[in-house]
Amino acid sequence: MDSATQVDVNGRRARIFAQGDRHESPILLLHGIGRSLEDWAPQFPHYRQAGYRLIAPDLPGSGFSDRLPTATTLRALAQGVIETLDALGEVSRLHVMGNSLGGAVALQLLALQPDRVATLVLADSAGFGSELHPMMRLVATPVIGSVAARYTATRASARMTERLLYVDQSFATEARIEHALKIARHTDAGVILHETAQILGTSRGVRPEWRTKLLAEVSNHPRPTLIVWGDRDRILPMRQLEAAHRLLPHARVHLFEGIGHMPQIEAEDEFAELTLDFLRSTATAQR
Repeated sequence: MDSATQVDVNGRRARIFAQGDRHESPILLLHGIGRSLEDWAPQFPHYRQAGYRLIAPDLPGSGFSDRLPTATTLRALAQGVIETLDALGEVSRLHVMGNSLGGAVALQLLALQPDRVATLVLADSAGFGSELHPMMRLVATPVIGSVAARYTATRASARMTERLLYVDQSFATEARIEHALKIARHTDAGVILHETAQILGTSRGVRPEWRTKLLAEVSNHPRPTLIVWGDRDRILPMRQLEAAHRLLPHARVHLFEGIGHMPQIEAEDEFAELTLDFLRSTATAQR
């Protein structure tokens, strides 16, 4: 992967990987809570080879992007992405793909600026159920959560988190663990993780209020949508795929067998084939 760069977005630094020419159709790739743009790196060569331009930011307060001056709400995260796009001079309609919290950010982006969104791909996306792994529920608690979030700067925590994401433990590589540690030790990632988890969840799971409001807003702006899930996701269980399809009945759905929370990594080739077929067939139908 070519190096990501830092751009100035209204006085804050945003880290972004951008590649391709302006005439190419853009794909916007959004990662999950406490993660970074590297979660989409395995898909970069597939989409570039297919002729798409790539835009993959570290969300505000995640990876090596500065935090927002305001609380890290879902709306604020989406607005931060919009500001980043504006700083890049990006005006084309986007194929927006989001994993985990990135899926909820993608939906919020659609609700805020529907004219910017051409299609959606939601991979194991937040927003479709209350169930959540106990570790994330712990981080959402007011006092214990702040202590647990600071623990993310330890090797044991980084290793445990990486292993939770995959069924095939070989994907929890030392390189990915080192990358997570580097972020945790040199940024306020733990603080932002706790703050975001508290806003979006509780010790009982994902809050229903923001989910209900967001999905009501999104229903006013239907877009071609593909929803995918790993059948052995331990962060957001696969039952939420059924809820997602019920709430977005126009969407295509796909269940990856023997795959965890990050199918774009653990099922790299199948994910690329599936999403590219979706984008091509959508373009054909629109023509």
